[in-house]
Amino acid sequence: MSTEYHRPQPGREYVLTLSCPDSPGLVHAVSGFLVRNSGNILESQQFDDRLQGRFFMRVHFDVSDPDANVKSLRHRFGPVAEEFGISWTLSEASTPTRTLIMVSRFGHCLNDLLFRRRTGALNIEIPAIVSNHRDFEGLAESYGIPFHHIPVTRDTKAEAEARLLELVGELDIDLVVLARYMQILSDDLCKQLEGRAINIHHSFLPSFKGARPYEQAHDRGVKLVGATAHYVTSDLDEGQIIEQDVVRVDHSLDPRDLVTVGRDVEAQVLAHAVKWHSESRVMVDGNRTVVFR
Repeated sequence: MSTEYHRPQPGREYVLTLSCPDSPGLVHAVSGFLVRNSGNILESQQFDDRLQGRFFMRVHFDVSDPDANVKSLRHRFGPVAEEFGISWTLSEASTPTRTLIMVSRFGHCLNDLLFRRRTGALNIEIPAIVSNHRDFEGLAESYGIPFHHIPVTRDTKAEAEARLLELVGELDIDLVVLARYMQILSDDLCKQLEGRAINIHHSFLPSFKGARPYEQAHDRGVKLVGATAHYVTSDLDEGQIIEQDVVRVDHSLDPRDLVTVGRDVEAQVLAHAVKWHSESRVMVDGNRTVVFR
């Protein structure tokens, strides 16, 4: 069986995501919109949050009308959205997510994302890598990606964050990924990047915060090592969780072994989160996320 990833057809395939108060006729209204616009459903997923009374849906579809495009489809869906009070996005499925990656001195997540991007496993474009150190400048050059060294000290933090925001604007960035970027972002920056910045944490939150997490884990004799990918918010490591995973470990592993195991989990969990976000599979539901895998 072939495992080759087939990219969506440019200009033919689209993704519609929506959330709104739950009410009768929603699915019928979306289906009717697709029928009227020569749409054919390739994948459809939905979730009814009965506790909050909200409905979530993701539809991947193609169109046979050669005159249809993302602009015209957005215009035509407007009246449907207005009728049901829908918050929605509609985008071309083939369009890569413009992603800025931030890193410090641990490069396992960065290296994994770069490799997955090169092999086509991630539909993202990486216009820049930003770091407060120069350790991975050579790695960025080997992939032909511009590397921006932005040192951060207590006195230059505001200036460094201003430069980051300049890059986000200049490069038309859709997503910022903190691939083990070891700096705490200011509340203001977190608010400006709300919903479009993903962080990877080295444990099943909220365990073992702070420095030397794997040494802490070893001292406590943990039996599971995990990682959590979440959206960045002003509440440190409290953003909406996108993905988590764990690996079973035992007493025979020293702290160095735990680091090795943990880095593998971190890279995989972050890659899943980036992939799902870039494919419009993640929707925020208050303090939680709805993830249509």
